Amino acid sequence: MGFLDLVKSRNKELEFMLDFDLIQDTSNKIHMKQLAIQTCINMIGRTISQSEFFVKKDKKIVKDEMYYRLNVRPNPNMSASQFWQTVVHKLIYDNECLIIQSDTQDLLIADSFTRIEYALVNDSFKDVTIKDYTFSRTFQMSNVIYLEYSNKKLSTLFDGLYSDYGELFARIIEFQNRKNQIRGLVDVEAITDKSEKGHEKLQNYINKIYNAFTYKSVAIVPQQKGFKLEEMKNTTQLQSVDEVAKVIDGFLDQVAKALGIPVSLLHGDMADVEKPTRNYMTFCIDPFLKKIKDELNAKMIDKKEFLAGKKMETKRVSYSNMFDVAAAADKLRAAGIFNGNELREALGAERVEGDEMLDKYVITKNYQESSEALKGGEKR
Repeated sequence: MGFLDLVKSRNKELEFMLDFDLIQDTSNKIHMKQLAIQTCINMIGRTISQSEFFVKKDKKIVKDEMYYRLNVRPNPNMSASQFWQTVVHKLIYDNECLIIQSDTQDLLIADSFTRIEYALVNDSFKDVTIKDYTFSRTFQMSNVIYLEYSNKKLSTLFDGLYSDYGELFARIIEFQNRKNQIRGLVDVEAITDKSEKGHEKLQNYINKIYNAFTYKSVAIVPQQKGFKLEEMKNTTQLQSVDEVAKVIDGFLDQVAKALGIPVSLLHGDMADVEKPTRNYMTFCIDPFLKKIKDELNAKMIDKKEFLAGKKMETKRVSYSNMFDVAAAADKLRAAGIFNGNELREALGAERVEGDEMLDKYVITKNYQESSEALKGGEKR
């Protein structure tokens, strides 16, 4: 065999060996984007879904059809809690949410729509689609409930943020997968059958060997002539699993800050939980409820009725119960700052009509002037 024939023969063998799937990329990217976003959005949605929406007129709650729709069953397919969680999800992630009212007074959340904006008249919405049904008519702004979260879509911000954290996260995961990876070299001295069937037969044999090493605690491989398997030691210094958790927490913290959720509350820290909870309700939940309340007042309450005292109110879930604030409520009542019915409303209970005692402002002797206190003592 001449030199050129030898080179050609070696090239053919090399080309043949490159056909085998000996090197496989088994690293899998674990995406954290949806986990972080859904964690934050679900937390806000669960909190708002516990709120109560009602119309108040003459200091009384009006329990009518709309009260039932907003708090019990907005439409035949959704409960009130599921309805408001969906509203919050679309409001945060899509930056907007459109709610229409059907001919049967059902409240429906639009999956997609086209908004036509005008300068001096009501905007209109067409191609309103709910699930697989598209309305042929056009809805006017004055006849729908349209909520908008901010001027810029948060999904764009999340995508840009994830592009930075995602690369780092995927790289760490790749390193972790290589930490205990089995590495080896297969030396094949001679190949008698170079057909496609021969390729497949040898490839299957190699796969069986590596599967045995991967999934079995004890693996025995018979030695064959012309076939040598050599394992390589992995001495690469890699990051610990803690690095993965730090990257996940870092991305989660950035998303939480963008939505106004205290990071300590999101991670479940129990130290001084009252202050983060108060900040969460004040700077995250209350703005959401204010948006919803303003829109409901504008679309469901007539201007004259609103100016006359009829208005939509919201009562969010309280992070403290009446027993926690009993001492403070007693002081407010005893000092004559609030009467009984006003304190009941502040605690989330309804007013008691017809009870004159609850409508009176009373002051205990501890808050009276010293001369009046002495007079009271003399009478005794």
